[in-house]
Amino acid sequence: MKFWIFIKRDPIPIFALLMLVVGLVFFFIEHQVIWAHRIWFVGLIGGGIPIVYHTCKGILHGEFASDIVAMLAIITAVFLNEAFAGAVVVLMQSGGEAMERYGFRRASSSLEELFKRAPRKARRKDIASELVEEIDATQVRIGDVLVVRPGEMIPVDGTVIRGQTEIDESAITGEPIFKQKQEGGALLSGSVNVSGAIEMRADQISEKSQYAKIVKLVKKAQEEKAPIQRLADRYAIVFTPLTLCMAALGFWITSDLVTVLAVLVVATPCPLILATPLAVICGINQAAKEGIIVKGGSPIEQVAQTQAVLFDKTGTITFGEPRLESILVFDHVKENEILQSAAAIEQLSTHSIAKAIVKKGLEKSPKLPAPKNFKEIPGYAVSGELDGHLYTIGSSALLDKEFLAKWERKFLSLMDQNNLLVFVLKDGFCIGALVLTDHIRPEAASTMLQLHQLGVQEIMMVTGDHKKSAEAIAKKAGILDFAAQLLPEQKVEIVNEFKEKYKILTMVGDGINDAPALATATVGIAMGAHGTAISAEAADIVLLIDDLSKVAKAVRIGQRMLKIAKQSIFVGMGLSFVLMGIACFGYIAPPVGAGLQEIIDVVVILNALRVLKPI
Repeated sequence: MKFWIFIKRDPIPIFALLMLVVGLVFFFIEHQVIWAHRIWFVGLIGGGIPIVYHTCKGILHGEFASDIVAMLAIITAVFLNEAFAGAVVVLMQSGGEAMERYGFRRASSSLEELFKRAPRKARRKDIASELVEEIDATQVRIGDVLVVRPGEMIPVDGTVIRGQTEIDESAITGEPIFKQKQEGGALLSGSVNVSGAIEMRADQISEKSQYAKIVKLVKKAQEEKAPIQRLADRYAIVFTPLTLCMAALGFWITSDLVTVLAVLVVATPCPLILATPLAVICGINQAAKEGIIVKGGSPIEQVAQTQAVLFDKTGTITFGEPRLESILVFDHVKENEILQSAAAIEQLSTHSIAKAIVKKGLEKSPKLPAPKNFKEIPGYAVSGELDGHLYTIGSSALLDKEFLAKWERKFLSLMDQNNLLVFVLKDGFCIGALVLTDHIRPEAASTMLQLHQLGVQEIMMVTGDHKKSAEAIAKKAGILDFAAQLLPEQKVEIVNEFKEKYKILTMVGDGINDAPALATATVGIAMGAHGTAISAEAADIVLLIDDLSKVAKAVRIGQRMLKIAKQSIFVGMGLSFVLMGIACFGYIAPPVGAGLQEIIDVVVILNALRVLKPI
């Protein structure tokens, strides 16, 4: 099936190869030289016309590409009736283009994915009748009262007017911990209502809400992203005029157009047409073996030359979920009692912090006792009875002023280090506190060091999280500069500022809020294992394994690919120039020149295959 798709997409190289093979069969086996020549001529004309047409079309649009020499060789072969040499050029040119399209093909569906996830429905409440009707999110008007049930997405930006709940804004703002929302609390479209049912007032229509802004930012970034000039075309700017000069010199020396064709045939830039895209494809395949998916040739070439890297914090430099790090003991109790009692009570809560506590508790004990008289006050505390004792789990608001004053310095010190404190009270007396944090990835600091060693000049962390948390994580990761409390459009502004300073900028992120910045950067790298599908679609490179060191690995693979591709270009062009010099004096016939060019092709292709060797 894939073979037929390939034929449908790129029929010319298949057709040219078929004509060459059939012609050779007639030439060597049937000894039908005339028929062999006719078959090759069909391959030359049938395959050559599309190549000449597209090359001329590119020239009219100001594209000075490596294809010009091949086009001239095809046209000259037709006029001089040198069918075999011309058919070989057609095969090499069309085959190289097909290989390039295969390597560079990128069917990005980022906007489709964004639109798929966009809030579709809303539940509008009629104040007079108290009836609730389901409507399309685009029908919501400012001032409408909407009902949002647990598990549903906030359809438009608005404000809570009744009820209280927890909202997961991690995909929009990057903050990993659910936010408590009560009457008067602001709501962002695209965030998710986690616990209680609420009523909200619509403050924006759908197309002007936060989620719609993100979609527009990604669309704008992709439309404005300038296409990269092919590596082969950059060298063709020099190679093509020199080839034409050599062809003119050959005609001046021999006064024979066949000499011109011979020069053009041996000069057909197969090192540019074949070896370069092959090196790129090998680089993409090698990256894939490392769990790095590169969407085309441009990103792997550009990431090799990146000068600055911006990192998101939550889910990128950190794991993106709070974990229990340690336990503070304030009474003559064991740490296990504090953990087990807290986990037992929290198992009935849906809060993200509760999940982290319960997970740690189950690691210590496979079964947790069921509490009696469980109560939860969102944003404040949960409580329940265990073995006749009342346990209350919550924030520092539970503590009396005397106790809080005694330990205030300790608490502030821990919170300044990106920690969250959850206090455990037994019968009204604080027996301990659970210290939770969104842990930094262990490979973060070494990754930053590797990037600097690979030539990256500046690294910065950009995050929607608060300043103290950002500062603590940046320090641990070895990042000197950071910006906190950023909205998606503010991240894009920073990306654009860096692009003015650096030619090639890489952005690394994982959330919906990172998608516009990923699309705007020269190269966007998404943490794909646990990141959102939207960020993965908006990015140019996706890490299938949430390992930050893969960012440095991608740069290293790209740099080696670029080095080997340039080697192939220089070696191939050097050998071509030697053959052109000989052909100028009429010592090489076009068919022989085509054969010699194939030898050069084999040399540069074998060199390009070195990209597949593991680093």
